[in-house]
Formats: sequence, structure tokens, C-alpha cells
Amino acid sequence: MKRLNLILGALLFITAVHVNAQSETKTWSNDPAHSQLHFTVTHLGFNDISGTFDDVTVNVNASKSDLSDASIELTAKTSSINTRVEGRDNHLKSPDFFDVEKFPTLTFKSTELEKVSEGKYTLNGNLTMHGVTKSVALDFIYNGETVNPMSSKKTIAFQVTGTLKRSDFAVGEKFSETIISDEVRIEFNGEFVQPKK
Repeated sequence: MKRLNLILGALLFITAVHVNAQSETKTWSNDPAHSQLHFTVTHLGFNDISGTFDDVTVNVNASKSDLSDASIELTAKTSSINTRVEGRDNHLKSPDFFDVEKFPTLTFKSTELEKVSEGKYTLNGNLTMHGVTKSVALDFIYNGETVNPMSSKKTIAFQVTGTLKRSDFAVGEKFSETIISDEVRIEFNGEFVQPKK
């Protein structure tokens, strides 16, 4: 009888630990006012031109405080592209580039977060843009956690950087590298809070 009680006790303990571990998973959503998806290309081989996607949603699920087990999903509306020049923005929205009517969003879904050093990771995932999905590896830096004194909300922040090739996603195929670089540098900086339940 004592043996049975011990076994039952052990099973209950394991179940409780498992349930508790599951309940510790937290969801974080980006604060749009303090988040930006930024990109830079080289024009005519010698001058950098940058822009942003202004409508971006990022959700993070993680149970560890250092985000080492995080899963990350990003969605950006391609029509929100902003290079501060209306004519250029309209051209980028056209079928020559992002074809926003046909492909209204670009998305990223993480598959793995590999630790490089304290707070630094390689973020692997699948990027879908212009109807093409490719696996990409990006640099991820976790900036830590604080309480925002303006909102009294617990806030975390991280940065993601990397380099893509627009040719991999068939974006702007009519335009050679002498006009617009094939390589596109991207950078995301964001602050995140837990959404209200």
C-alpha cells in the first residue's frame, strides 16, 4: 500500500510540474509605437536608401526568461511600405516589386533559436514574401526586461538583423544590381508587452 501511495504521489508530482511548466508560457505582442521593421538597399552601387514597413505585428511565445525557447511570428502588410517618397512607395507596391494587391503580407515564422552567447542567438525560420518561402538565418539580440514607468507594464525588447537577397524572392527582377543592390539589409527593433486577458 505504501508503495502504491508513493507511485501515485510521484505521478501527481510529475503531472503538477508538467501543468505548471505549461502555464508558465507567456505571450508577448509588440508595442507598435516602439517597434520598427527597417530595410536598406544600395542605390547605384554607392548610396544607401532605407525604408520601413509601418504595419507590423509580432507575437512571441516563451516560457524562459531569456527567451531561449521562444517561438516568434511576424506579419507585415506590404502596402505599409514607407521610404518617405510617395512616387517610390507606389512603385514598390506595384507588380514590379512587392505586388501588394496579389501579396498583401510578408510573414516570418521561427523554427529554432540557437544560442550563440549570453543574450545573443541565431534565429532560424521561414520567410514568405512575394509568394516565395525561404528559410533564413538572422541575428537575434535579447535586450532584457524592464517596467515601463509610463504604463507600469512589464516590457521586454529585442533586435533582429540580417541580410536577404531580393532575387531569392523574385522582388524587382527587372532592376539590375547596378541600380538596386540584390542584398537587402533588414533590422527589426521592438518592445513587447503581454496583451490583456
